[in-house]
Amino acid sequence: MHMARNVAVDVLVVGGGTGGVAAALAAARGGARVLLTEATEWLGGQLTSQLVPPDEHVTIEREGCTTSYRAFRDGVRELYRREYPLTDAARATRHLNPGGGWVSPICHEPRAALAVLDAMLAPHRAAGRLTVHTGLEPVAAEADGDTVRAVQLRLRDGTELTVEAAYVLDATETGDLLPLTGTEYVTGFESAAETGEPEAPATAQPLNMQAITWAMAVEHRPGEDHTIDRPAGYDFWRAYRHPAWAGRPLLGWRGPGERGTRYRVVPNPDDDPQAAYIDHRHIPPDPDLWTYRRIAARRTFKPGAYDSDVTILNWPMNDYPVGPVFEVPAAEAAHHLAGARDLTLSLLYWLQTEGGLPGLRPRGDITGTPDGLAMAPYIRESRRIRAVTTIVAQDVLTSLRGAHGARWYADSVGIGHYYWMDLHPSTGGDGGLGGIPHPFEIPLGALLPVRMRNLLPAAKNIGTTHLTNGCYRVHPVEWAIGEAAGTLAAHCLSGGLTPHQVRAEPRLLEDFQHRLLTAGVPLRWRDRPASG
Repeated sequence: MHMARNVAVDVLVVGGGTGGVAAALAAARGGARVLLTEATEWLGGQLTSQLVPPDEHVTIEREGCTTSYRAFRDGVRELYRREYPLTDAARATRHLNPGGGWVSPICHEPRAALAVLDAMLAPHRAAGRLTVHTGLEPVAAEADGDTVRAVQLRLRDGTELTVEAAYVLDATETGDLLPLTGTEYVTGFESAAETGEPEAPATAQPLNMQAITWAMAVEHRPGEDHTIDRPAGYDFWRAYRHPAWAGRPLLGWRGPGERGTRYRVVPNPDDDPQAAYIDHRHIPPDPDLWTYRRIAARRTFKPGAYDSDVTILNWPMNDYPVGPVFEVPAAEAAHHLAGARDLTLSLLYWLQTEGGLPGLRPRGDITGTPDGLAMAPYIRESRRIRAVTTIVAQDVLTSLRGAHGARWYADSVGIGHYYWMDLHPSTGGDGGLGGIPHPFEIPLGALLPVRMRNLLPAAKNIGTTHLTNGCYRVHPVEWAIGEAAGTLAAHCLSGGLTPHQVRAEPRLLEDFQHRLLTAGVPLRWRDRPASG
């Protein structure tokens, strides 16, 4: 790749995940000159390089996302209808679910998402408003008081690029720009004294973070033996007990909690993939993990097109809870990242041997990697800005809000929802789910750092807590956050404004919210009570 060593743009978006793509798309749509960078080779983050089918809510088909996110979903379905050998029944299904998974009504292969995202960005790239570089990681930044002047990025070959920008959007998976720019931030589990959350600990636990998962794509070929070499850490993982499992093994058929859900894995069931039941409020007592994150169901396609379903190993058994992968020394972070990979390989080996499924075969051709593991780990919890507004559990939880609904924000810039405040077992020994949230709003104040004036979070690094991050981190919400941040940057550039000024002055806030509504960004849930 030929790359100039110094570049000046209107908006720099660092991180090409779900939020980063939405941010770049919105900023370019608003007329800004945008540079989007991504550390891996694929844009899309959770949707692609991390192998995470969309975590969505039960009303997603009729409300609860932005118009551009809906265009992405429609684009995925259209790609399958146009290019894939679907059965007549699947082709006629309005809400086509290619994988028939029950984590989402639209489980699909990562390359399908990548193709659609590339197509959505293509007009802006062709017009010269948007430049995209992959394989770039931020390594340094220059800040002058409350303003970021430049960010330095590095290619794997050591080539460095310095970018000056009027606005810098941090859409990295772990809020990498926050320490580089001196932006105030928080990590892990805050104290109850700071947040007022009933479930928060008495003392802050900054290294107590949700487990990460290094996902893998597999198929099953009965009668064949694809058993991998015994992973180096298999004995460790076979004996591992996490406090959340009540003394039970991590590699086992029972989930976290005192009672522990009983899991099963039934490869290639003769089910109807388009009849997948995705309402997580009513999960059966013995859920089949094979269909949970299935991204290709052979019965969606004409006979002979697929020899097997393809599913994703992103299950409770390979949530890595041993330690965090940032805010620790580099060697320790590398150790935990390697451990997360080893855990997933150990889960596969355990399924192939003790689980009686030697026909499980990694699908590296689908993941773009040699071993079927994702290009990058799924990191659920990021560094989070110290924000003008911090969203706490008592703003969203049904158990704390009752019939009032989630908190209503005058400065709402988007909406979101998920079935639960989804907390996976943590590096501090905590257990699972954190309660049921109401459909909620995204306040502009949560996107504004307390001090920095031209740095905006554009992913899961907004002003949430360890707890509320559990429902603000999912795909359509991260997209909405990125879209709001990108739109805000373009809006401020075109009007000679600052983000904090937009929020502080009612007329300016109204103008910005009108711009969001015009772009198809809903600010309120229909038929939801307005509650302060």
